[in-house]
Amino acid sequence: MTIKVLIADDHALVRDGLRHILTNASGFEVAGEACDGASTIALVRSTDAQVLVLDLSMPGRTGVELIKQVKEEKPAMRILVLTMHAEHQYAARAFKAGASGYLTKESASAELVAAVSKVAAGGVYVSLAMAERFAQSLTESTDALPHQRLSDREFEVFRRICAGETITQIGEALCVSVKTVSTYKARIFEKMQMPHEAALVRYSMRHKLFDDNEEV
Repeated sequence: MTIKVLIADDHALVRDGLRHILTNASGFEVAGEACDGASTIALVRSTDAQVLVLDLSMPGRTGVELIKQVKEEKPAMRILVLTMHAEHQYAARAFKAGASGYLTKESASAELVAAVSKVAAGGVYVSLAMAERFAQSLTESTDALPHQRLSDREFEVFRRICAGETITQIGEALCVSVKTVSTYKARIFEKMQMPHEAALVRYSMRHKLFDDNEEV
């Protein structure tokens, strides 16, 4: 049986590469592509497919929010997250939202094929490296760290602040007003009990939350 796959990523080269890998592997059909949150939801609603390969960082709604909405719209659809974010905090939020697999973009093409096949069959896929990070996190203190108090949207704003984005840039990327971003920022400071942005950056570096070279 052919597995119908949807691809959602804001980079055309990435979509082209994923399409090439899947169409050259037997048993797959790329049924549609999307480049942002709104087009992803429209595609999910209009196209019959088993698996959505989803980037976490697209314009509009965050990846975690998209996962939740897709599962509300089509509970049976399986979601494989394919992202630059290699941190287990992102993976944990994605699985909690309803994802069935989590793969980083540095993975080999053979691993992508295996991951899509497994989640399409009803399984859960996580790379060996990510599984090791999950296991390591279980041995750490169970006391909630300040960043774990953040909502998914607040965590995304936190990440972008640490990446050096301005309030205006964050608002444009997330399709919200500057006032809304300022509200999120105030909540982040309050929940994490941090006095300013520099403290947030130091915190993220101390806890190794974000890769130095990750894309925003």
